[in-house]
Amino acid sequence: MKNSKILWLFGLVLVLSAFLAACGGGDDTDTGTETTETEGTEGNGGEPDSVQELNLIQSAEIPTMDVSMAEDAVAFEILNNVNEGLFRLNEENIAEPALAEGEPEVSEDGLTYTFKLRDANWSDGTPITANDFVFAWQRAIDPDTGSPYGPYMMAGTIKNATEVSEGSMEVSELGITAEDDNTLVVELERPTPYFMSLMAFGTFYPLNEEFVTEQGGDYASNSETILYNGPFTLTNWDGTGLTWTMEKNAEYWDAETVQLDAVNVDVVKETSTAVNLYQSGEKDRVGLSGEFALQYAEDPEVLREQEPVLFYLKFNQERDGEETAMANENIRKALATGFNKQSLVDVVLANGSLPANYLVPTEFAFNEAGEDFREINGDMLGFNADEAKTYWEQGLEEIGETEVTLELLGGDTELAGKMDAYLKDQLETNLEGLTVNLKAVPFGVRLELDEAQDYDIQNSGWGPDFQDPMTFLDLFVTGSSHNLMSYSNEEFDTLIEQAKGELAQDAEGRWEAMAQAEKLLIEEDAAIAPIYQRGIMSLQKPYVNNIVKHPFGGDYSYKWAYISGKE
Repeated sequence: MKNSKILWLFGLVLVLSAFLAACGGGDDTDTGTETTETEGTEGNGGEPDSVQELNLIQSAEIPTMDVSMAEDAVAFEILNNVNEGLFRLNEENIAEPALAEGEPEVSEDGLTYTFKLRDANWSDGTPITANDFVFAWQRAIDPDTGSPYGPYMMAGTIKNATEVSEGSMEVSELGITAEDDNTLVVELERPTPYFMSLMAFGTFYPLNEEFVTEQGGDYASNSETILYNGPFTLTNWDGTGLTWTMEKNAEYWDAETVQLDAVNVDVVKETSTAVNLYQSGEKDRVGLSGEFALQYAEDPEVLREQEPVLFYLKFNQERDGEETAMANENIRKALATGFNKQSLVDVVLANGSLPANYLVPTEFAFNEAGEDFREINGDMLGFNADEAKTYWEQGLEEIGETEVTLELLGGDTELAGKMDAYLKDQLETNLEGLTVNLKAVPFGVRLELDEAQDYDIQNSGWGPDFQDPMTFLDLFVTGSSHNLMSYSNEEFDTLIEQAKGELAQDAEGRWEAMAQAEKLLIEEDAAIAPIYQRGIMSLQKPYVNNIVKHPFGGDYSYKWAYISGKE
């Protein structure tokens, strides 16, 4: 929500990012909706008792609940709990059949998948059919829709998706067909090893055509103008508000597994307020950072986890039709090496995050020999004040300036403000003649400014959409919906295309192409400046059990969660 999956945007909801996706992007404010699969997350392990309501915090409003338009961590987390697709990530984070009755039949060449659908209903009792998938996928790839994720997720994977997204083919020619109400056939452009995990991602969820058409422009504008097919339904959301509820969905095909009656969520942007709500018993989970992470580090209710979520600075090379200072490679390298990442994670975050001199996270992607992608590709372009000064002086000379003023676009949460202030101080101290003006805006506004490419530098983040380095790397190919910073490198584009195409079934060659692409992006071009890999420190009440954390797609599932032992 994760603009690709996802990274996506949800406890520390990517406030530094304009996307999550999962899934995308979002803000990295510690929100309380986060959980972990490490020891201690199972609560007291008893049987469900007490009132089955979970009270959580989110750090940003919901930008949209339209699956075709979702592009951030907040939306994809909620969509993951109120809807589902052919497959769903289970408690072990393995993609397993959901609306699909079982595993699909796959053709010998790996290009055609035939799914049989189980008997399942929408929240209004209407049967879910194969046409609901056809309609949703065609809507997401239709250029008239303007979906930020549809082209990204489907182009090069689903047959004819690229041509349809470019308007040279009709949406009816997309490689998805409903043979009958319960049989769905999907055709691919090329074999895709991670295809089944894509089927658990929000962009591929179905939509009821009759309902969406009937709602027209009001569709997904509030919780009453949406149909649901997942464990919960969304209620009490007016489209812009700071509070909402997810209630158990009686029509869900696996409703007997769902123990919670309701998940109550409030948007709280100040960590101090969130902690007070937790201590007073009004909230069951809260994320920690900075002074609060230090204060509660030894608390018995603390949970820690490392996430495959990366935060970085996006350097916009063109704004309002004019080249910016970031169009200069030396300026970008100066900014990328001009701030101390270790101090940022130790002092400002203090939650177990790691300084990142890379894009693909550590302990996320492994080759057939079990080697971590990070072990193979190593670190790149780390903090070095002396080198930063040299790059800066060369860059200023090349652009004919002695002073430069840049705008740093960030979120409006307490933690985002602290991080941006730290970056401003570091960069202005280490790069003489630089002035950094901070611009803090709500998450939805940041998405709009990113889309309009109306910024100089932006704190951005990405969570994976599937478990493969490609979910991070192809964000930056020329024309990508996430590459809203005018970066373009033909060699980089070729490496990514090779890894997706001719090398798709050559594991070693594909890995090498992706490693070269990452080095080109960061070490040679400094197109972005990695900051940190997110760690999470949270407080969670001991009576909360079985919240499941996912590495991609929607960050958390509450399908299996329950309350036990609450007084």
